[in-house]
Formats: sequence, structure tokens, C-alpha cells
Amino acid sequence: MLFRQLFDPESSTYTYLLADEATGEAVIIDPVLEQAERDLALIEALGLKLVYVIDTHVHADHITASDLLRKRTGCTTILSEKAGVECADRPVKDGDRIRFGSQELEVLETPGHTSGCLSFVTGDRAMAFTGDALLIGGTGRTDFQQGDAHQLYRSITEKLFRLPESTVVYPGHDYKGRTASTIGDEKRLNPRLGQGKTEEDFVEIMANLGLPYPKKIDAALPANLRCGSAQAPSMEHVDS
Repeated sequence: MLFRQLFDPESSTYTYLLADEATGEAVIIDPVLEQAERDLALIEALGLKLVYVIDTHVHADHITASDLLRKRTGCTTILSEKAGVECADRPVKDGDRIRFGSQELEVLETPGHTSGCLSFVTGDRAMAFTGDALLIGGTGRTDFQQGDAHQLYRSITEKLFRLPESTVVYPGHDYKGRTASTIGDEKRLNPRLGQGKTEEDFVEIMANLGLPYPKKIDAALPANLRCGSAQAPSMEHVDS
């Protein structure tokens, strides 16, 4: 499988391009609007056909390029059926499979950062794209967008931590220049929930993070409820 990890320095967002080398069918995970031309140029240079654009959740820190990529390539947009949006072409749920060529991604519902968070695991369990649920040495925050620390703890420990320890974790963000981890490393070393920390331990840690208000949320959230479209905002589902 062809794989590229791309980075947006302003929001510290990772975007992932995966493709079946035999057919050229490709998916892109968490594309950033300001990086859309870069991503389109790479897809063209590699001779790929973009069939799916996936958002792991409704982002609050950047505007997704999903709608733009759909208009430019004719690809299908994917979000959780629990994300509270109407713009996705294909709402997905736990256990669904996203197939491109001979490759596939399995959908894991991993809510807690938001109510509609998803992770995606390759068919061979070698790679997991965890969005903002599980980060390298951290997790997504749980203090807005229906965040729930209890739910996030269970999502990680009951789903992601049950993957093979060798599974490589590719998160939605990293703020320290790290590119990947493994399930085994996070189970042992993650300071928020590794080394056997209980759900109560995790909830207390999350309640005392004191994180600042996301600087782009007021623009990003309404736009992402429309898959990044520039049309007039509808705020019906801003609590999703």
C-alpha cells in the first residue's frame, strides 16, 4: 500500500494519503483546506484517483478540505453517522469497511473528544489512524463539542488498546515533532492513561488540563458542519 503522511504547521494537523498501488484508488484522511492544492498536486503526481475523503470528526482547529476535494475530484466524503452533519455522502458506523482497490479500512467508533469521533484501522491491523482520540503521549481534549472523559477512556482502553501492540498509531495531531507511536508504547507510556491508570485517574487528569479556547473554533466549527463548504453557515448542529 502506498502511504504518505503530510503536515499542516499552523494547526499541527496530520493528513494521511493511502492508496492501492495496483488500481491507484486512494483515500485521504483529515485534509486541511489551506493544504488542498498541495494534496491535489501530490495525488496527480502519483497518478492516483481519489475515491474517498475522510474526516475523523468535526474539527474545531482547522477547516476541512473535504468539500473542495469532492468538487475537484468527484470523490465521496465520509464522516461518522453520529457527527451531526448532513453534508457527508457516506455516513459510517462502527464495523463498516472502506474499500479502495484491494485495501480496506475498518471503522472504529472512538467518541469522547467529540461524540462523532472515528478511528480507522487497516485490514492487516498494521496501522491505526486515531484522529483526536489517541495522540502520541496524550489524548484529545474533552471540554467542548460534547466531549466526555469517561467515554474517551473507554474508547481508547476497550477498542484501541485491544489492537495488537505492534499496530502503528498515526494521530490527528502532534505538537512536538513526533510522527507515530505504537499501541504497545501508548499502553505503557501515555501519561494520561498508560501504566494501568483507572478511568477515575483519567477523568481527574482531563478535568485539570486548563487548556485554552481553540483559536479557530469560531470559524472552523460552522464550516466543518458543512464539510468545509464556504456557503452560508447553518448552526443547527453546533453541539455535535
